Amino acid sequence: MDQQLIEKIDAILPQTQCGQCGFSGCRPYAEAIATGRADINQCPPGDVEGIYKLAELLGVQPKPLNTSHGFPKPQAVAWIDEHMCIGCTFCIQSCPVDAIVGAAKQMHTVIAAECTGCELCIAPCPMNCISLVPVDKNIHNPLNLPVDVIKKQVADIARSRYQFRQQRREREKQAHNKSLKHKSTVQSAITPTSAEERKQAIVQAAIKRAIAARTQAAPNNSPTKPHELS
Repeated sequence: MDQQLIEKIDAILPQTQCGQCGFSGCRPYAEAIATGRADINQCPPGDVEGIYKLAELLGVQPKPLNTSHGFPKPQAVAWIDEHMCIGCTFCIQSCPVDAIVGAAKQMHTVIAAECTGCELCIAPCPMNCISLVPVDKNIHNPLNLPVDVIKKQVADIARSRYQFRQQRREREKQAHNKSLKHKSTVQSAITPTSAEERKQAIVQAAIKRAIAARTQAAPNNSPTKPHELS
C-alpha cells in the first residue's frame, strides 16, 4: 500500500473513529480508500467538505454523501448520568480514544475535551445513562482561531489517542498471550511429573498393603508345633 497516500487521506478524515464508514476507525477507512475498497463518500462526520477534499486529493469527481452510512450531526460529546452509572465498564471498553475514566463498580465520567462524539459508548450501556450534549464551540475556542485550525487540532489529538489505545491493546494482547503460553508450558512440565508421582504413590501404597496382609496372615499359616497339640 502507498503509505504516503494513506497518511494524506487520514489527515483529511475527522478522526471521530465512529465506524460509520463501515471500518473500525479513520485509519482503516483511509487504507480502504487508498486500495480502492471503499468510496470517498462514506464518512458522515466529514460530510461534503471531507468528500471534496478527498476528491481533490485523489483526482476524482466529488459525489453526494452516501447516507446509508448516516447523516451529519452537530458536534456533540458524550455525557454520563453519574447517579445512574453502575460501573459496568462497557462504555470504557467501547471508547476508541480512551475518553472515559472510571473503574469496575465505580462511577464513570467522560473527559469532554477528549470525546469525539462517536456515540459508540451509548448502545453498550445497560442503564441507558449516556447521552450526547451539544458542544459550545466558544468554550473550546477562546482564542477565536479559524475553524479549520480548531478542527485540525481536535483531529490530531483524537488520532494520537486512537493510536495510543491501539498500541496499548496490542501490548495487552501480547502480554496475555505470553502469560497463557507460559502457563501452558509450566502446566505441561508439571503434569507428567505429577501423574508419575501419583502413579508411584499408588504402587507404593499397594505394596505396603500387600506386605501388611502377608505379615498378618503368617502366624495363622505357620506349622503346629508338637507341644501345641496337647
